Amino acid sequence: MPLKERKIDYIYLAFFFLNLFYITYIVDLEQIIIKDPANFTYPIWPLPFLIDMVHWWGSNFDPLQWYRPVWWKATIWLDAILFGPYYAVAIYAFIKGKDWIRIPTFIIMSILFTNVFIICSEEIFGQTPAKNLPLVLFANAPWALFPVFLIWKMWKNEHPFTRPS
Repeated sequence: MPLKERKIDYIYLAFFFLNLFYITYIVDLEQIIIKDPANFTYPIWPLPFLIDMVHWWGSNFDPLQWYRPVWWKATIWLDAILFGPYYAVAIYAFIKGKDWIRIPTFIIMSILFTNVFIICSEEIFGQTPAKNLPLVLFANAPWALFPVFLIWKMWKNEHPFTRPS
């Protein structure tokens, strides 16, 4: 079935593009490159205004982005080396309607959901609670919901890009 007939897949593609080109290789890359957001020199990439946006969010709303505990950095590394490549491949597979993305989607989206569940648990109950919990949970909601929706999409049909008979 062509992409133009799979309207919901445009939403998934937007999610993949946002993650590939902003979250993974700007927001997360900043957290890999800059060890201490209170004392650093701007790198070549991400650009200074993008780094300032990440630091503004972390200092005003999301202390995990500011304090960067070891377990948090581990989730960031997973994003950079696992999720980023998945998003690039998923963009291609969803545009072309390639069923082979089904199993990788189960794996990657399960890991993503688990990461977000752990992160939100820290935001709610942990040592670095969110400064504005409703806003932070709302901001994290797509990374909890999209994995569920994508797993459901892939689960309900062995050929998720094929017209139902």
